[in-house]
Amino acid sequence: MKLFRRIVLLSLLIIVVTGFVNYPKLNIISGYAAKNMASTHFIAGREYNDITENDNNMPLIKLAETEENENGVTASVFGLMERSTFCREGLGCVLVSEKDQSNTTLPTPRRIQMKNRRPFPFGNNGTKDSVFGNVDYELLQKAIENAFSENEIQKTRTVLVVYKGHIVAEKYIEGFTEATPILGWSMTKSVLATLFGILEYQGKLKVSDGAPVDAWQEDGRKEITLDNLLRMQSGLAWEEDYTSISDVTEMLFLNADMTTKQAQKEAIAPPGEVWNYSSGTSNLLSGILRKQFTKHQEYLDFPYEALIDKMGMHSMLIEADMEGNFVGSSYGWANTRDWAKFGLLYLNKGQWNGEQLFDPKWVDYVRKPTDGSGGAYGAHFWLNAGGKYPDVPKDLFSANGYQGQYVFIIPSKDLVIVRTGLAEAPDFDVNRFLREVVSAVQ
Repeated sequence: MKLFRRIVLLSLLIIVVTGFVNYPKLNIISGYAAKNMASTHFIAGREYNDITENDNNMPLIKLAETEENENGVTASVFGLMERSTFCREGLGCVLVSEKDQSNTTLPTPRRIQMKNRRPFPFGNNGTKDSVFGNVDYELLQKAIENAFSENEIQKTRTVLVVYKGHIVAEKYIEGFTEATPILGWSMTKSVLATLFGILEYQGKLKVSDGAPVDAWQEDGRKEITLDNLLRMQSGLAWEEDYTSISDVTEMLFLNADMTTKQAQKEAIAPPGEVWNYSSGTSNLLSGILRKQFTKHQEYLDFPYEALIDKMGMHSMLIEADMEGNFVGSSYGWANTRDWAKFGLLYLNKGQWNGEQLFDPKWVDYVRKPTDGSGGAYGAHFWLNAGGKYPDVPKDLFSANGYQGQYVFIIPSKDLVIVRTGLAEAPDFDVNRFLREVVSAVQ
């Protein structure tokens, strides 16, 4: 009997300790569930049941129960740690806490969405009817079909292949079309970096400039440059762990102003010495971007005026945090064709429809391997310079996002390849996919 009591007490103790340790995580779980549900429904226009069964159907997140309302979503785990979102025109959806003022009025980005009758890529009126003699369309179609095979594992949603500016292959799973916005997650980082390239081309800053963070000017952090930030070489402490309460999960799911989290971190190495991937750095850059403008309205308009709407990427929307800062680390949405347009801009070295948006040398800059990354990272773009994909040309560079969102740019093949889904390596074999697509173009 004594042994039985001890076992029961020990079991209860384990339950209590486990609950105490994991209780704070419920904040992140319900926060993720509410935010993802709200944005996916209100931005992408997808049904709640579909989002529950697919996008939110992942370990821990699926424990959350969501409740929809007219302008947002509330989520909780077993009735605990309730989190709510509300959605704002042009700014997307945002998590709120009790101390947040959800009725705060912020400017709305001014969009100029001019329509024309031109086909992709310079318009949105269908595609060009073209056939290339050096493209093996049968082999290409097989490569696309392979990307969607065993889709309970690979979880591919959309694939688009653009050769010489023409769509040569395109496929979507049921429920997705060429008009469906896709959350790019960290592909947004590459869009954010591009805005700095545009400003540099306009003569308004240099990436060699020191980062204008007031709190850094009294210590060694004043040596950190915009280049250090774009290359994730600030030397500042940062924990990019999505499985626990870490710097990145606190920033995305607990902070009203996401631009300050990284700025508050101490230096653990001199700038340029260590490569450490940090979503906090990207949002810090978003805050620095805001400082380039005297008015909040100008900041909100700039990405659309200088890049997104100028290119006809009208499906794209970058969500903002509670304070109206673009969440440049994670929350950019666009349909598959518009993501491909972004890749084409880089394939064409910054030229779009006869206009130069950034210096052609900017492409060389973002493709230059960053010390310490093993040839895998440039300036807010991923690289194949180190041979991560052994069967693919090494000049490939890409915008990558969580759960296997990719915009691949391969200059030597004149290719842009977009793949979106809910799984990445090893469930989705990127090297095989790219090898099969590239081999179809002689």
